[in-house]
Amino acid sequence: MPPITVLLADDHHVVREGLATIVDLEDDMTVVGQAGDGVEAVRLTLERNPDVVLMDLQMPNLDGTQAIQHIRRERPNVRVLILTTFANEDHVLAGINAGAHGYLLKDATPEQLLQSIRAVSRGEAVLGSMVAATVLTKFRSMIGRTENTPPAEPSEEPPSLLTPRERDVLSLLAQGMSNQSIADTLVVSVPTVKVHVSNILEKLGASNRTEAVADARRLGLLTDGKF
Repeated sequence: MPPITVLLADDHHVVREGLATIVDLEDDMTVVGQAGDGVEAVRLTLERNPDVVLMDLQMPNLDGTQAIQHIRRERPNVRVLILTTFANEDHVLAGINAGAHGYLLKDATPEQLLQSIRAVSRGEAVLGSMVAATVLTKFRSMIGRTENTPPAEPSEEPPSLLTPRERDVLSLLAQGMSNQSIADTLVVSVPTVKVHVSNILEKLGASNRTEAVADARRLGLLTDGKF
């Protein structure tokens, strides 16, 4: 049986090397790449098609949540296991909603980490104990609100809120800027801009940049090209 192929995505080199050592010592898994930011994580995933991506959430250029969304859209067969220091509700729910198959904290033991990689590769869902408690608390609060709150009025908000950086990119799109011009203005790479544009199109349900700008104006996100 071929080994489980693992891609490591973390902005700390020492952390990546430590994880690589732990994983490569196992006979049934092997590291096929290491990424230091979200854009590189997406690129390497598309190139090497690993079985599992071990993803930190706080990453430069493109955060872990956005990277997961892009990976899940382009490589739905790849399983993503979040490994991070954040256990608060916002991060946990954002990671799960992005499409992660597991969520583990960095205080996990090497054995817990390895077993989680194996479980995720088999198609199972994995939640660390603290993360499971956070999800359970949120679930209980949602049930309470459902029982005690009348139905909300239909919202005109877009299906998924844009991040601050996506709003910056959208504003520049509305000014007719090319990807290169946006990259120069925001001091980021062109691949980073392409990922942001792709996320904007998906969140607004648009098929192209012109349609995205038109939808944003209709939703009140843009006025004369600016927020």
